[in-house]
Amino acid sequence: MEYTVKDVNIYYETYGSGRPVVSIHGWSPDHRLMKGCMEPVFQSLETPYQRIYFDLPGMGKTRGQPWINGSDQMLSLVLEFIEGILPDQHFLLAGESYGGYLARGVIKERRDLVDGLLLICPVASQETLRDHLPVFQVLEKDGDFVSSLSEEDRRYFTGINVVQTRRVWERFKEEILSGLLIADYAFLEHTLGQHVPYTVNVDQVEQPYTQPTLILMGRQDSMVGYSDHWQLIENFPRASFVILDKAGHNLQIEQDVLFPALVKEWLERVQAEAS
Repeated sequence: MEYTVKDVNIYYETYGSGRPVVSIHGWSPDHRLMKGCMEPVFQSLETPYQRIYFDLPGMGKTRGQPWINGSDQMLSLVLEFIEGILPDQHFLLAGESYGGYLARGVIKERRDLVDGLLLICPVASQETLRDHLPVFQVLEKDGDFVSSLSEEDRRYFTGINVVQTRRVWERFKEEILSGLLIADYAFLEHTLGQHVPYTVNVDQVEQPYTQPTLILMGRQDSMVGYSDHWQLIENFPRASFVILDKAGHNLQIEQDVLFPALVKEWLERVQAEAS
C-alpha cells in the first residue's frame, strides 16, 4: 500500500488488527528490518495488534525528494504519515537506529498518543555519535561459512556483525542486506545527510515520557555505542534499559532468543497499563 505525503508516496505494509504498532527502520535498510524482528513476536501472541511497517524516503520502495534535506523534514513526514493512517489514534512505537532518533522526535511532538516505546540500538546524539564507540570485534565466527560467501556479501556481512554464522547471515541477508542493496545512497548522503541532527535537541524535554519503554543496546555496537544513551534515562522513568553482550548493531538477530523475550515483556507492561 501507499500513502502520499506532499509528493512522497510512502510504501507501507500492515498486518493483523487491534492496537496499532508503528515501526521505523534505520538508515539505509527498509521496512523488512523491523518486520523481520517484530513479526515473530506478534505472531506468537494471543493479544491482537495491528502492525505497520513502512519505508522511509530514499529507502526501500519510497523515493526521496529534494525537500527532505534533514531530520526535521523527515520527522515532519513521519508525523504526517502516522496521522494520515491513524488519525487521532493511540499507538505503540518502535524505532531502530536512526528510526530510534525519529521515534524520539515523534514522542516529543505526539507523546500523548504513544502508549509505549521500543528503542533498538537507537542513535543517541548525532553530535557525539562517534565519540564513545566500542572498538569493532567479532565474538563468534564460522570461518568456513564466511569464506564461502561472495566477496560482496562477505564485505557487507563482516563489516558490522559481531556474530558471523550461517544463522545470522540468513536473517541479515533477508532483513537487512535486501534493503541496503536498493537504498538511494545519493539521496541519503547528499540530501537527507545535509542536516541529520534536528535543529532542536530532541532529548531536551519539558516533562518525561511516562509510558512503558524498552531501550535495547548492544555491548559491542560499534555503530552507535551504548554509553551515551544512559544520559537519556531520566526522560523515560518507565524504561527498562538493557545492554546485551555478544550483540552489535544487529542485536535483534544476534540475540534472537533474548530479543523476543524482552519485547514480549515490554508489551505485557503496555497491556497492563492499559488495563
